[in-house]
Amino acid sequence: MNEVDKITFIDTDLIESIKQIIVSSRINIYEKVNQELINTYWKIGKKIIDSEQINNIDFKTSRIIILNLSKQLTIELGKGFSRSNLFNMRKFYIEYPDVRTLSGHLSWSHICELLIIDDKEKRSFYAKETVNSLWSIRELRRQIDSSLYERLLLSSGKSNKEKVLELSKSGNIISKPEDLIKDPYVFEFLGIPENKPILEKDLEQKLIRHIEDFLLELGKGFMFVGSQQRITINNIHFFVDMVFYNKILRCYILIELKTTKLNISDAGQLNTYLNFYKTEINDENDNLPVGIILCAEKDEITAEYILSGFENALFASKYTMILPDKQKLIDEVENVIKSEN
Repeated sequence: MNEVDKITFIDTDLIESIKQIIVSSRINIYEKVNQELINTYWKIGKKIIDSEQINNIDFKTSRIIILNLSKQLTIELGKGFSRSNLFNMRKFYIEYPDVRTLSGHLSWSHICELLIIDDKEKRSFYAKETVNSLWSIRELRRQIDSSLYERLLLSSGKSNKEKVLELSKSGNIISKPEDLIKDPYVFEFLGIPENKPILEKDLEQKLIRHIEDFLLELGKGFMFVGSQQRITINNIHFFVDMVFYNKILRCYILIELKTTKLNISDAGQLNTYLNFYKTEINDENDNLPVGIILCAEKDEITAEYILSGFENALFASKYTMILPDKQKLIDEVENVIKSEN
């Protein structure tokens, strides 16, 4: 190597290794700072509760004290000590008397969103899923607003206390095709009025334009393969509306969009596509493909007759263009659990 080459030589491996060191260091620094911040806010919450108990202060009086405390701390220490933030610190200590039980991967902003949820099992589920799925604050809020917890509990057609406990301890564990399914799916991010007619091709295009939101709604492990994926059988072309791959189950997910109610022919069509993928597309590392029919309307009895009897994993779920009635879903979960006692 001559002198000119030595001057212009760039060791790409050296650059990459240095970049990895810096990125890793930044992550470690962030996690340590974040954990220290959370520990600090927990200690502040503890001090507030201890003071209330020692001085026998009721909650009404405590609200006034916290307001004055907020003003004084803000003057002396700057931002971060608003009245609402101090109330969150107080509630943080109450809800998590042992801060070590909380994942260090949650930010304070995540924790503040979680503290809004009173139900402990539900809050634990969203905490686990936030860590497992690496949700941003926006994504966490969206999943809470769309009642993901209740929808997962009801997606199999029933709910029970064991399922509640399972979700609260581990989040949504994906181990079989049934674990992928939600009912209903919520497409509020498309901005389409609930009763406005829409063509299937237009719905498909809107979902593609909002693919990041759609992937969030589908759940963990989904990767978009493409739309209108061609299948050729005996020189006749067919097209699958949307194809995904789930890296957790290691299988293709074929989705058919129907802007009408679920029909008998829908299942046979998608089952044909699944058979093709199983035979022609899958390689030795892929598990059997899964089919999901997303339809505007579906009744459980008809769906049971339409979907049963197939060897392939075939499901049908409704979709809605608006956020579901959260209280209605909560009541439905509670009623199902009560009916099993």
